[in-house]
Amino acid sequence: MLTPSFPPLRLTALRPAAGAVLLAAMLAGGAALVAQVAGERGITPVAATTDIEVRGIQVNTTGDSAEEARRAGWAEAQRLAWAKIGGPKLPDSQLDGLVTAIIVGQEQIGPRRYIATLGVVFDRARAGGLLGGGGARARSAPMLVLPVLVTGGTQTMFEVRNPWQRAWAEYQTGASAVDYVRPSGAGWQSLMLTAGQPSRRSRAWWNEVLDQFGAADVVTPVAELTYLYPGGPVEGRFTARHGPENQVLGTFTLRANGSAQLPAMLAQAVERFDEIFTRALASGELRPDPTLTLDEIQLSPEVRALIAAARQSELADAARAAELAPPSVPSPVPVTPPTPVPGTEAPATATGSFTVQVGTPDPAAIDAALGSVRGTPGVRQVQTPSIAIGGTSVLQVSYAGDLSALAAALRARGWTVTEGSNALAITR
Repeated sequence: MLTPSFPPLRLTALRPAAGAVLLAAMLAGGAALVAQVAGERGITPVAATTDIEVRGIQVNTTGDSAEEARRAGWAEAQRLAWAKIGGPKLPDSQLDGLVTAIIVGQEQIGPRRYIATLGVVFDRARAGGLLGGGGARARSAPMLVLPVLVTGGTQTMFEVRNPWQRAWAEYQTGASAVDYVRPSGAGWQSLMLTAGQPSRRSRAWWNEVLDQFGAADVVTPVAELTYLYPGGPVEGRFTARHGPENQVLGTFTLRANGSAQLPAMLAQAVERFDEIFTRALASGELRPDPTLTLDEIQLSPEVRALIAAARQSELADAARAAELAPPSVPSPVPVTPPTPVPGTEAPATATGSFTVQVGTPDPAAIDAALGSVRGTPGVRQVQTPSIAIGGTSVLQVSYAGDLSALAAALRARGWTVTEGSNALAITR
């Protein structure tokens, strides 16, 4: 199938009416984004708690009725889970006081028989002393989790719901030494967090992503699944990666006998990943990349020279404009102004917030636009409510002045500016 190609759109000087039409069309284009985020996307992660959770407990019990068989199965699951975490022998009555929840994974209920795979949650405050693990321990800096699933030659993250995303959403992270930040993948997150994100190296882009989630760095658990045949065994190769440079921390393989056992294999893989990340934290490998902090970024001498040359050019243009200006009338005799009365000083220039739309065909264009707008004189702050690679990104700019002054400042930096109602559209 041939894909038609179109020449790039070049915006030159526009009449006011044409500029208004263009800006209105760009603003209306945001409605089309609804179609890109519509559908069933996103899995809300379970709330993190420090309770002790034990999964994968299999029981097979009988009783005089279905209810008695089920009650016997839950009691047996409590005993097996307590033994699995190394707890001392306790009577069932005391175990009942330590258990806060029973998680039903799978269950089959007969008239007098109960077969199930269960999970048991113990209250850490009450069970911690009996297990010998007590007090609080240090945790890592917040780490954004980007689970990548590779199957059938296709990489996905949050573009569609998948079992790897669900395994991480259902994992109880409260007891881990790693502070995981797990996106739900709903709405705009499915557009920003794609399978191609871990391969990007731009620190400015990574800072924008991490700021959206309050994270300091990123971990990327990669699951590569191979189905030997439909409905048959599934082989998984898992790779733990960290940071914007995709540093490999460890790899391992698992195997499920069939598709029905795939969720259990992925849940086990998440636990193995947590062990790898915890060991990396203890060894000092899992720490925030210093280049992700804007305060640590140093401008190269070449960039400093370009900035200095641009400032000198602006000063020279201003001097030439002053020379070409008509001669002014003789200045009157200077008069000493009266001392201002407290409370009657002239108000400072008001700072306004304006929307700026800019075309961003690739990540480099995003970096260039952010750097240019942030470096514009009078700009106080630049936020990115919407980033669209290959489309139009939206910037929210705080500027010490009105919209016309901001437009003039951007034109001075080489942008072609179209003014609208409290918004600008800029292009090179």
